[in-house]
Amino acid sequence: MIKAIIFDLDGVIVDTARYHFLAWKRLADELGIPFTETDNERLKGVSRMRSMEILLEIGGITMSETEKEKLANRKNTWFVDYVERMLPEEIYPGVKPLLEKLRQRGIQVALASSSKNAKTVIQLLHIQELFEVVVDGTMIVHSKPDPEIFLLAAMRLGIPPKECLVVEDAEAGVEAAHAAGMRCLGIGSPEQLFKAEKVISKTGDFTMEMLHEIEEKDKIGKLED
Repeated sequence: MIKAIIFDLDGVIVDTARYHFLAWKRLADELGIPFTETDNERLKGVSRMRSMEILLEIGGITMSETEKEKLANRKNTWFVDYVERMLPEEIYPGVKPLLEKLRQRGIQVALASSSKNAKTVIQLLHIQELFEVVVDGTMIVHSKPDPEIFLLAAMRLGIPPKECLVVEDAEAGVEAAHAAGMRCLGIGSPEQLFKAEKVISKTGDFTMEMLHEIEEKDKIGKLED
């Protein structure tokens, strides 16, 4: 049985991706790098420094690690400025009731986000008390698709990975969940997230029936093995 659900943040609970895009776009413009929303998709679910490297790859620019870190920190300052204006109403519809329902059903809930600003975001959304565990980018060494962030969340929950379900909107996140030995519910495009056990368009559409469906699918898979 699934005893814990681990949620990603960006694109799953709230759309902070647009703030990341605005900040990366601002930096790209300063560097003379063409940067589009399509390019921004490559940055989803990866660390700040890896995102910085991807941006420089797009522009064909090389620089020292010190310079990269300085620019990445400048981008983050702009991102935090945007995020601090965030309102509780920006949480995706249905997400808060879903978190409350899961807790009422005795299912543990965790947040696992590569963002180093995850705690600030959930405080601004007034949902920090709904998570038993929060793991963010300050607590890990390896970014998704490495499973470190999900394994740390499971360990802090005290739940075996095989009894955890991850909710993710990025392909790297789905891969990380499976590498951790967890099942995954994808949020977004079935074409992009086809490796997930189930894909729905919005987190708020999730139901307890879907949870049971994923559990049953896993049982059938084991029988076939």
